[in-house]
Amino acid sequence: MPILSFRAVALRAGIYVLILAGLMQIVMTVDARHAGAPDFSETSLTELTQAALLLLCTILMLVIRQRYRVLRSVSLLMAAFFAISFVRENDQWLDAYAFDGAWECLVVLLALPALALVIRARRDFLEEFSLIANSLGFGLFAGGFLTTYVFSRLYGRSELWQALMGEHYLRIVKDAAEEITELAGYSLLLFASLELLLLARRLRDNRRSPPA
Repeated sequence: MPILSFRAVALRAGIYVLILAGLMQIVMTVDARHAGAPDFSETSLTELTQAALLLLCTILMLVIRQRYRVLRSVSLLMAAFFAISFVRENDQWLDAYAFDGAWECLVVLLALPALALVIRARRDFLEEFSLIANSLGFGLFAGGFLTTYVFSRLYGRSELWQALMGEHYLRIVKDAAEEITELAGYSLLLFASLELLLLARRLRDNRRSPPA
């Protein structure tokens, strides 16, 4: 496993902090201060950014698989996961402009072939997983997954916010808290994808290097 230097980790951490700060500034400027009232609906910049991050994660996984040609099973499974999440994030648009239940059909079409290929190459998948299990990229992925798909769902429950605000309960506050938490989680998933891309490049370069 290629070892990262402290300088490299610190540099990338600084870049990720700047990206997060930029995203939060955009949320505050555009959605929180939306004309008339805060807007965290399906057409808000927060929601559109979430979809864009998922699309970018999907593309990065496909680059790992097709260009670097390492971690092929892992990257395929993760690409399918990100693509399914992208479809789910846009379910309202698909139901409105395609047909009701369109997103469910797309999820099945994405999930079944990917799972079949990974199961077929399960030995390769397990070997590849051992390469990334202790990596920074997988740690960020685990954090992003838990933040987006577990914590944000629990944090965004109406019962919690009704208990916190009582008779002053405002749905927009709950929506903002949930969507911003999801945005943070998707950002971690993007950082994870970038780290895995860099890891894939190092693995490819190591394979090309002649033995000492």
